[in-house]
Amino acid sequence: MKKLSKLKTQTRIMIYTGKNADEATFGKGVATLLRGIEETGSLNAAAKRIKMAYSKAWSIVKKTEAGFGFQLINRDGARGSTLTKEGVKLLAAYEDAETKGAEYIAKIFAKNLES
Repeated sequence: MKKLSKLKTQTRIMIYTGKNADEATFGKGVATLLRGIEETGSLNAAAKRIKMAYSKAWSIVKKTEAGFGFQLINRDGARGSTLTKEGVKLLAAYEDAETKGAEYIAKIFAKNLES
C-alpha cells in the first residue's frame, strides 16, 4: 500500500458562461489550442502539435466563441491566426488560476493528510 504522503492532486479549471457547464466550456483543451496559436501563429499548427484534426480544433474554437459571445482568435486566412485582446486576457487569467489553484489545492490536500 502506498503512503498517503505520496499521493498527488490534479486540478482542472473550467470556465463557462453560466448557462450550462457543458456548453462553451473553456478548459485545458481550448487553452492548449490558444497557447499553440500564440506560439505558432496558426490554429492548424497548434492542432497538429496536440495531434488534433484541424476541423475539430476549428469546431471547438467556434463553439467556445459562440457560447462566450466574443472572438478568441483573429483569422487571417493562409497567413495564420492571432489571439484577440479578449483571447489573450482569457488565456492569461485561465493559466494563472490553473497554476495558483493547483498549488493551493495541493497545499490544502497535503496539510489535511498531516492532520
